[in-house]
Parts: sequence; structure tokens; C-alpha cells
Amino acid sequence: MKTRLLSILCCLFCAAASAQDANLLSGKFTKEALKTVLIPQAKWTPFPRRDDRAGWAKADQAMMQGYLKKAETYLTYQWPYIPATKSLLIERTGDRDQYQDISFKKREVLGTLLLAELYENKGRFIDQIIDGVWSICEESFWGVPAHLPKSKAYSGLMDVQKPFVDLFAAETATYLAWVDYYLGDQLDAVSPQLRKRIYTETNNRIFTPLMTQPHGWMTKTANGRAPNNWNPWICSNWLNAVLLLEKDDDKRTAAVHKLLNVLDQFVNPYPQDGGCDEGPSYWGAAAASLYDNLAMLNTASNDAFAYVYADEKFRNMGRFIYRAQISPRYFLNFADADPQPGMAATMIYRYGKAINDPDMMRFGAYYFKPDDASVGKFHYFRHFYSLFMQDEFRQAAKGLPLPQNVWLPDLQMFAARDQAGTTDGFYVAAKGGNNDESHNHNDIGNYVVYYDGQPVLIDVGRGTYTRKTFSDKRYDIWYNCSDYHNLPTVNGQNQPPGPQFKARTVAYKTGNGFTQFDVDIAPAYPKAAGVSSWQRTVRLNRGKNVQIKDLFRLDKANDLTQHLMTCYPIELGKPGELLIHYKPAGGTASDFVVTYDPKRMQPTIEKVKLDQPEDRGIISKWGDTIYRINLNVLSPKPSDQLTLLINKR
Repeated sequence: MKTRLLSILCCLFCAAASAQDANLLSGKFTKEALKTVLIPQAKWTPFPRRDDRAGWAKADQAMMQGYLKKAETYLTYQWPYIPATKSLLIERTGDRDQYQDISFKKREVLGTLLLAELYENKGRFIDQIIDGVWSICEESFWGVPAHLPKSKAYSGLMDVQKPFVDLFAAETATYLAWVDYYLGDQLDAVSPQLRKRIYTETNNRIFTPLMTQPHGWMTKTANGRAPNNWNPWICSNWLNAVLLLEKDDDKRTAAVHKLLNVLDQFVNPYPQDGGCDEGPSYWGAAAASLYDNLAMLNTASNDAFAYVYADEKFRNMGRFIYRAQISPRYFLNFADADPQPGMAATMIYRYGKAINDPDMMRFGAYYFKPDDASVGKFHYFRHFYSLFMQDEFRQAAKGLPLPQNVWLPDLQMFAARDQAGTTDGFYVAAKGGNNDESHNHNDIGNYVVYYDGQPVLIDVGRGTYTRKTFSDKRYDIWYNCSDYHNLPTVNGQNQPPGPQFKARTVAYKTGNGFTQFDVDIAPAYPKAAGVSSWQRTVRLNRGKNVQIKDLFRLDKANDLTQHLMTCYPIELGKPGELLIHYKPAGGTASDFVVTYDPKRMQPTIEKVKLDQPEDRGIISKWGDTIYRINLNVLSPKPSDQLTLLINKR
């Protein structure tokens, strides 16, 4: 009885601890306590005011001079309006870029002009900034047509009576808020209507909708999918804008209080291992945007939220970026992730410093490069942090961790390389998960193989986003489908989308000279496929080869095809061998051999035709050289084993 009582008490304690830990951000302060923690708007100085010239003398002068030179090219920039017909393109042709190119450029120009005026402080850029502010405030929608509801009530044009907040509406608020913060007195000297317009438009388009309307990105979807990068990304811009613009400290506190609750909807379901199912290229707006929120909150509260930096989940969320690295150029790109994402080096370094992770700091410093005076399209506020840390950043130790083994049990992803700390030799990674992940591809059991940091067998990833990408025709796009991944087609069936299509019995082990990943992908296929079990083992035999072994049981065995994807030409070698003519840019050409049983499988090779609007992004990443190998099983059996070996010749 005593033991049982102790067990119950332990369970209750663990449950209480879990409940307490569940709201890492919003659970710390009540709304009343939060008001005492936040520095009042009138007294908050996150970065030096414009007239604090001693403060601005500490900013990196080379960067500021670069912004000045770039801004001078914008002195005659004509602020364009965005025609309704550009917005209608999303419905008429699926094109989103023509509208976005105009919108994003206007914000880039405004941000550059602001930085130049901060450096020079002579008023030379003020009129252009005023025109930019006014032009942006006159836009019907601060977001983009691709994010409009897909209904006849909209049909590609914004309902200006029903404002809502998407990613880029929130980004716009940040640009205007920093203009107000730095140049408010100069705007007032011209006309008090300028700052009034900034606040009125931001309040109507951002603050009021966020405080009064539910937004889908704030919480889980109807089928239980957790929020993705939209949540912390939008919150980071909401936070910037409301901290800077809202003079009513009660409203300001209420907004931050709600924002913390919204952020916890992102953090609570996030896996403890920190794995980002959106991949490394989205990490920069997911976990990294969560860090942006924390960094700004700590600036506005005398480090009242610094406790989050010690949380193990938050620390793991940061570490994901270097755990998902293949080589300096390539990163894991399951789902919609980019195989060659850009690295926001200073932000990564700052995150690593906050969580006291020397590997992450070295990783961030590795990607340091002289600023090219481009403010980019997104996360504008990161530039202000960067400006005041360049000396430290230049002197920081640089290096890539390149861990030998990575195992993320919650994300169900593994990676292994021949040697830690180097890209020499083989690298292999594979995933489990489910087919309702954020930016999902139907890819349960997919794997990639690299050698010396260059691709051999690839995940093609995503192409150019169009209206089709996020519509009910998403899985009509070839690269989202399982038969264009390193996966089997079973009895004519491929993996469908949906949370019920998932991995089973995922396992990982490493030993003397090997690391392997085991996953049963049977539940990822529909009932019509007749798959009772499909145990896939992806194994790195260090210094030797990569082995893929599929042990399966089927209710029927009509036809089976194993698919392999590569970005190099393939040639049929002697029976049982496929030659991949590996010739990476700047690397040494050689051949890789995929060994199969010629008595049981017959290969065919096809070059994937890249002629659709969505394919432009594939060409920009891989070139027009995507090949698919189809290994057709000659006499399928209901119970069997198939093995592939990948060797360097």
C-alpha cells in the first residue's frame, strides 16, 4: 500500500511538473506581474536613439557605410502602387512572384533608407522615407495574395473591411515601427499625420485583429497538427511593433500577455529533442524566430525571460541547425526544406551564446561574411543586433561540429557520417514521422546518401511555390509524392497524405563500425497496398558502404518498384550494378555503384522532365539533371527481402 501510494504521489508530482513546464513562456508571469516587468514604452531604448551619436559610433561603420551607399541608389526610387491585376494573378495563373516582388522591394528600400539616415543623420533620406511610409500605408493589403482565403468571396483580392494578419503583414508593421522609433521627431516636424497614420494603420491591420480574432497559425489545426513557423515568426514582428508603437502600457502589456500564450501553442507540442519537421531552411523562421521573441523580450524586461535559455527543449531547438548539417553547403531537406539554405550567421551565433553552446557559436561564426548592404526580405530587426556585435563576431572561433551520429527520437530522424568533424566519406540520413507534418511530403522511410559532403542519392525537396503548392492539388506535384523519393511503390500504391499514414516501431542503434535506423513503413501505405509490414533498415557501414534492406510481408504481391533519386546521370553497368556518374561542382568526378540482385530486379532510368512553373525552384537548386531509377521486382513474393548497397567505385 505504501509503495502504491508513493507511486501515485510520484505520478501526481510528475503530472504537476509537466503541467508547470507546459507553458514555458506564459506560465511565468500573470498579466499584472508582466506589466511590472516590462519597461514602459516611453522609457524603452532597445538600441541607441538616432540622436545618440556616441551610441551609433559603436555600430559597425563598414556595414553602415554599405547601407548608405545602397540607399543612395534609392534616392530616385519611384514608390510603385500594386495593381489589382497583380493580386489577381494568384487566381488566374497561380503566380505569386509578380505581386511579392513589388511588395518586398518596397520594404527592402524603406529599411535601407532608414539605416542610411541613422548613419548619416542629415535628413537627406527623410522625404524618400516619408513617401515610402505613405505608399505602404495606402496599400490595400500588407500581406500577399497567396495567403488570402481561397474562396469566391476573395478571388484574389483583399476584403479591406476584414483585415487579418499573415507573415508579411506582420513584417510590414515591424518596418514602420522602427521608422517611428528612430525618426519620430523628424516625421513630426514635417507633419503629425505621419506617425498618426503609422499607428492607425498598424492598429487596424495588426493589433486589433490579433487581439480580437482567431488566426489559424495561433494554435493547432482541426486535425491536431501543431503550429508551424508562422506562429513564432509572426509573433516576433507583432512583438516588435507593439513594444515600439503602443503608448498605452495597459494595451501593450495585454498584447504581450496574449502573444506569450500564442507562442506556447508552438512550444508546448514541439518535440523535446528540438527536431524541426519543417527542416533547416524553415528553422530560421521557426526555432530561430522563437529566439527572436526571447531576445526582444529580454531587451524589454531587463532579462526577465532569460530563464528560458536554460530550458533543455529550447536548447535542443537551437542545436537542430547544426545537427541537420551535411556539409558546409548542404543540409537535410526532407519535406519542403531547401538543400542549400542560407545561414543567418549572427542570429545563430547569438542563439548559441544565449544557451551557452560553443558548438553553435562556432557554427554561426563559420558562416560570417562581410555584409553586402542588403537588408534582405525578412526579420529586419535582426540587423540592429548584428550592427553592434561585429567585432566580437569577427574574432569568434569558427568551425563546424559535424557530429558523427544524430538521433532525434521524437522527430524520428537519424543521421550518421563516417567520421565526426569532417565531411570525408559517407553520410546517410533517414526519417520516419507521419504524412501530415508541416510542409509535408509523402516521404516516410525516405533516406539520402552523400559522399565527401556532396549528394549521391537525394531528396529533391521543393520547387517554386505557386497557388497549386498549398491547394488541394499539392500532391499532383511530382516532388511531393513518395514515388519521387527513395521509397517503394507497392501493388501500384504510393503513400497518401494524412496523419494516419505514419511510421511504426522506429529504432536506432550504433555499434563498432556501424550506425543504423530501423522503421516499419507499412502504416504509411493505404489499405489497397496490402502491406502487413515493411521493415526498412538504413545502415552506414563506416568506411565501407551504405546498405538499405527491406524485409516485408504483403497480403498480395502483384507488383513492386523501388525508386531512387539522384542529380547525376546514371548508366546501366554489368548485371546487378547501376553506375551513378558523380561529378559535383568543384569536386572530383568518380562513380558510385548501386548494387542490386539482377535476378530479382530490373532497372529503368528516366530523366525527370522539368517544365512546370513549380519546377523552376528545382532547377535553381539541382540543375536540369534530376534522374529517377525504377527497380522493378520481377516476380514479387508476399514475403521477401530486398537489399541495395551503395559503394564508391
